[in-house]
Amino acid sequence: MSCRRFHFFHLHPEFFLHMRIHLISFAAFKGWNCFEMTKGNYCHILPGDKTPEVLFDADGTLSIKGRAMDLNRTAPSEKLLECINRYLQNPARTTTVTIFLEYLNSFGTQIIVAIIRKLAVVIQQGKILVVKWYYDEEDDDILERGHHIAETFDIPIEFIPISDTSLFG
Repeated sequence: MSCRRFHFFHLHPEFFLHMRIHLISFAAFKGWNCFEMTKGNYCHILPGDKTPEVLFDADGTLSIKGRAMDLNRTAPSEKLLECINRYLQNPARTTTVTIFLEYLNSFGTQIIVAIIRKLAVVIQQGKILVVKWYYDEEDDDILERGHHIAETFDIPIEFIPISDTSLFG
């Protein structure tokens, strides 16, 4: 299902801040996982057995959390890339990407690369891109993949080791 456009002409913008949790619940209930609102984009992709949970709001905060071990391009990853394209039409001053992955295979790495490549456009627009990469302090593979992405795109990524792996789930 494609992103839905909602127009709330009679509601104050603060309404969206207070109703965010209700929109997430509504999205899950209706099976919609991508929103476009007059303020901007909003995507919530629920986690699957092999796919991470993704939250992306109009304020420019993208959070990817869980396991990225799918073996092919999925509808959720395509929908996230569509939401990013819409977001890039009017991005926030600062875009923050937070990655909490307990497992990342080669295909998952390709999706992360596609996401960061798209979001790097904000730098060319004179805006700020912040990437925070949380990793299990004992998982050198995920750390190495993150360093490779940082070097490939010449984007500073803040690598944050954690010992409490419950944060990933």
